[in-house]
Amino acid sequence: MTRASVTRVVDWCDTDAAGHYHHSAVIRWVEAAENELHTSLGLPGLYGAVPRVRYEVDYLDRLWFRDEVVTSLWVEQVGGSSLVYGFEVVGPRGPAARGRMVCVNVGSRSGQGPDDGGGPPPATPWPDEVRAALTS
Repeated sequence: MTRASVTRVVDWCDTDAAGHYHHSAVIRWVEAAENELHTSLGLPGLYGAVPRVRYEVDYLDRLWFRDEVVTSLWVEQVGGSSLVYGFEVVGPRGPAARGRMVCVNVGSRSGQGPDDGGGPPPATPWPDEVRAALTS
């Protein structure tokens, strides 16, 4: 299974008024792990070419200011033009968040929609070398 992990410390800006981590911190940690994965696989071309189309998280435990967390991300499934990542955030007491993120390859970093000027860019099949790296 293709996997990457990053370690972070819950910063003050990661917390909310209740004093524990805010839900938005998880996506930043997940994206940091995704960056690590893309870098380790030699796939810098995926930046900006695989927008998220679904993101789900189960929050399992609170994390507090200055807690150390390890976020792991792995490839669960590679479709024709889609990619499903699984992830887990582990804090000092064990798993704190777990979820999945679905991305679709649009093959372009331009951010432009179809030629008709509307909607997102169309999905693009994975190049063979990218599919091989993601499924290694």
